[in-house]
Amino acid sequence: MNTSSEPSALVESERVVCVHAERCGGCPAIRLPYDEQLAFKRARHVQSLARYPSLEFVYTEPVLAADPVVAYRRRAKLVVAPGGQVGLFAKGGGHQVVDIPTCRVLSPPLARVADVLRERIANDAELIPYDPDGVGVLRAVDLREVCVETSKVLVSFVVQRSRVTSVESLRLAAQRLVEAAPEVIGVAANYHEGELPQILGSDTVLLYGASRAPDRVGHSVHHATFGSFVQVHRGQAARVHSMLADAFGIGQGEPTSSGSISGPRVLDLYGGSGAIALGLATLGARVHLVESFAPAVAQADAAACEQRLNLTTECSDVAIALRAIALRGERFDGAVVNPPRRGMSAMAREGLARLEPHVIGYVSCDPDTLARDLDHFARLGYKPTSIRPLDMIPLTDEVEAVAILRRAPPTATRVVFEDDEILVVDKSPHEPVLPQDDYLGSLLGRVQRLVGAEQAVPVQRIDVGTSGLVLFVRRPDLAARWTEVLSGPLTRRIYVAGARGVTPSKGAITRELRDEGHVVAARTRYRRLAIAAGHSVLRVIPEPGRTHQIRRHLAAIGHPVLGDDRYGHPPTNRFFEEKHALDRPFLHCVRLEFDHPSTGVRHHIDAALAGDLRAVIERTSGPGTLRFLDHKGALGTGGNSSLPPAPNSRP
Repeated sequence: MNTSSEPSALVESERVVCVHAERCGGCPAIRLPYDEQLAFKRARHVQSLARYPSLEFVYTEPVLAADPVVAYRRRAKLVVAPGGQVGLFAKGGGHQVVDIPTCRVLSPPLARVADVLRERIANDAELIPYDPDGVGVLRAVDLREVCVETSKVLVSFVVQRSRVTSVESLRLAAQRLVEAAPEVIGVAANYHEGELPQILGSDTVLLYGASRAPDRVGHSVHHATFGSFVQVHRGQAARVHSMLADAFGIGQGEPTSSGSISGPRVLDLYGGSGAIALGLATLGARVHLVESFAPAVAQADAAACEQRLNLTTECSDVAIALRAIALRGERFDGAVVNPPRRGMSAMAREGLARLEPHVIGYVSCDPDTLARDLDHFARLGYKPTSIRPLDMIPLTDEVEAVAILRRAPPTATRVVFEDDEILVVDKSPHEPVLPQDDYLGSLLGRVQRLVGAEQAVPVQRIDVGTSGLVLFVRRPDLAARWTEVLSGPLTRRIYVAGARGVTPSKGAITRELRDEGHVVAARTRYRRLAIAAGHSVLRVIPEPGRTHQIRRHLAAIGHPVLGDDRYGHPPTNRFFEEKHALDRPFLHCVRLEFDHPSTGVRHHIDAALAGDLRAVIERTSGPGTLRFLDHKGALGTGGNSSLPPAPNSRP
């Protein structure tokens, strides 16, 4: 959305000048020339993909520049502070609010409404800003621009529920706002609970005017409502829709008012209120939308009904819905995936691959979770043929991307060491060693596809969520011999673990465990390698290595493995999944040391730390911690070293 006073695009070397840049934290990249911003965003994707050998040859295209890079933002959540400030939190953390009149990125309608709100907050007794140590009810405002032919605005007052004494007073304030700002067509109250860090609460009540409004993005006209998700740059969002349509072979079609009975059948996962699904249906696709938020599903249904489009919906968790779809025997030509920042769940990835769509269009707002999910999809038989980043939020560090995945042979398992008797392979996360009903494949299946390993069987097992080294024998008749080797006193299995909180610098946990109905002795030694965001990165050696021994022992001393959904700390697990993309236990078998029974040679075999765990360390503590651990060789080299026999010495 442009005004005559703003350029349609920046010259590549130009910088945007803003009077609030010194203090406001909303545009952290504003001081960089625009071409450097785009280069940085592309580098984020390249770095994320580089952590995974399966994505080594995937090319990241240049970032699609935004037009415009100012006055573009069609949704804004602005914090309100005592004194009448309406803006964003200041740089450097804390809760100091920077007032941002003349903000360079708000669309003109939002900027005008924000100016009116400043006046109303200063003069309206019903809109006193919230003060945690005093009075006041208004914590923030959520502004949403909608446009079909002309631009209008939906406004949410974010109010502290415990301070609201009269809804009627809020209705009066809403009516006054509409009278003062003709762009506003609807006002709602969103109730904030306690001192939760999220701005928006889960309960919204209409105060005045319209409860929803049509909003156009490209060919899509969907119903926008208070608090609903939106990609903030209208032009870039339309580009996303076009890329997906092209991938499904409908990009050149003419819009239709009634859909098509012969177009491709497309599954839209995490579909929200249907912005993408409605656009694809308008171009002739037959779309089935899955979304867990019931009000959004209702909006998609209503918009499809009004436009007579071939769109069906399902209100469900994505993983559960995919399981039900598979049981019904349904098939789709293509699938759209547009998950939140934390990416798809592992079970959702498994479920989608089981349906075998020809094409998957993955829309991502986080390079790390995208790379993690693409690595998993590569094992499930889907590889990206293109990755195109877009500058969806100019002047920030954020970057959107559209990855197009197509059917391909599953990635071969990586063999770290092999000889005539054994193979030591690097197991990926979310992969069972042996076949399980909930999983499309297994490590055993991938190993047995290797030449000369058709009869291979594992001698040891690690959990589905754990990554790292697993030893296979080439023939079943060798299993007993190598089981004895791995259980012997000269064999060591060394893990890298992420543990909740700061552990002692080193220690040993001696605690009996129940294993297959028997009480057995077990000892786990650990050494802290680093502290990352208040939590510990450990080197752990289980002796001898019982079922879940590391996880059970660390939980017993109050430092459970991060991401462990069985023995771990649920609030910490949720935080690490939401903020740091950790969707499994932070546990990796990094080294295997043993004496070969045939040659007597002692082998030290390493498996470099899995890419998703490297990303967690970097996100929590920056690249310095990774460099330090790599320099120490603590995270594995991915190779094998051989030493002379040492039959009488313990390593």
